Amino acid sequence: QTSEEILQHLQNIVDFGKHVMKQFFGENYVHHGEIIQLPLDFVRQLCLKIQPERPESRCDKDVDALSGYAMCLPNLTRLQTYRFVEHRPILCVEIKPKCGFIPFSSHVSQEIKHKVCRYCMHQHLKVANGKWKRPSKYCPLDLFSGNKQRMHFALKSLLQEAQNNLKIFKNGELIYGCKDDQDCVSDWNELARHLKPFFFPSNGLVSGPHCTRTIIKELIHIITMTLLSSTDACRAGDMKTVPISQGRSYCEASAFNKELVRNGKHKLASSGLPRGCLLYKTLQAQMLDMLDIEGLYPLYSRVEQYLEEFPEERSTLQIDGPYNEAFYEKLLDLSTEDDGTVAFALTKVQQYRIAMTAKDCSIMIALSPCLQDECSEQRPVVLTSKSRFTFSVSVLDLDLKPYESIPHQYKLDGKIVNYYLKNVQAKDDPVMPSLFKENEDCTLVLHKV
Repeated sequence: QTSEEILQHLQNIVDFGKHVMKQFFGENYVHHGEIIQLPLDFVRQLCLKIQPERPESRCDKDVDALSGYAMCLPNLTRLQTYRFVEHRPILCVEIKPKCGFIPFSSHVSQEIKHKVCRYCMHQHLKVANGKWKRPSKYCPLDLFSGNKQRMHFALKSLLQEAQNNLKIFKNGELIYGCKDDQDCVSDWNELARHLKPFFFPSNGLVSGPHCTRTIIKELIHIITMTLLSSTDACRAGDMKTVPISQGRSYCEASAFNKELVRNGKHKLASSGLPRGCLLYKTLQAQMLDMLDIEGLYPLYSRVEQYLEEFPEERSTLQIDGPYNEAFYEKLLDLSTEDDGTVAFALTKVQQYRIAMTAKDCSIMIALSPCLQDECSEQRPVVLTSKSRFTFSVSVLDLDLKPYESIPHQYKLDGKIVNYYLKNVQAKDDPVMPSLFKENEDCTLVLHKV
């Protein structure tokens, strides 16, 4: 690419964060960054310096050392919404929550997609492909349920099998989580050693497994409280894309759900998320995927066909930007009645790209201990049994998913579902009593004798 094209690409990322994602998530949560110019010699030196630190899976991607343009973003492992005493230690938890709902679209062709979430199905394919050694017990629907019991279970599962969905930093240094696609050994005792000064500053607890469990419990509690907190308003906050109840609020493959069924309990109701919290806003943006990839793909093909005939229309249709106020306004059309036009198809395609971005974003929770007299009214504060923290929540990885990636998503969706049906559900089925399957409607028919 030319320098001009790279500059334009970076400008699009900044504009998309500024004019679109800020409207969905709110001013305080989104840091869109700014474009800066760097001396080329500095960039070359930087490339050499960071190369040994890069994960193996990233080394086939080159850092752009020719254009001299870069994006300057805050370090969210340290960032706080308010000014702090610089020497104060900061703990930061990064969570990639993934998709928090089950498709409710009538375009879905396989019934299993209405019962088991995408993340739980994808886990099996990833393990089969050797990406991870074991499937995680984490299910996004538990985290997005708003039910504290389910959220605690989800976070504990993430801590047990972090994969690339959870990382913990202390003063900007990674202390827990995968550095690469490898087998991650979760050493909770080591993690507890790092966290103890944060949660039990007076060192009142002796060390040992009890201490470790207590500290992990405190960590899970504090993450839950910050995720349910609300510190920002945004324009799209009241935009109800679809009643959450329209989709299922639980996933049949969730380890938490299976445990309930095993214990003969009924489904634990979803408490629902507070409207202002970041998880709620993330879920609303994700639910712009109203048609599922199966309903979306024919609309993508319609846009493609139109572009083949009229390639000059690509910029008018704003497929590659500019991501401005006008682009955002078009996203608010939530109708699902297809009138056969290219305009309708394009709106759905753009909404799907936003949804995909929201399904892949990361949430950063930065926590810093504060003394009682320091915690003023202006700062959000969360309490644990022995400490109090001031915190900020941010969202990152908000680059718009490429228009060109839609065919790949369509193929991948088919792969995930087919693998699950063939290798997982087929094995699970014989275990279920053949007469009454979970959630299956049964009809008793009486015949006159």
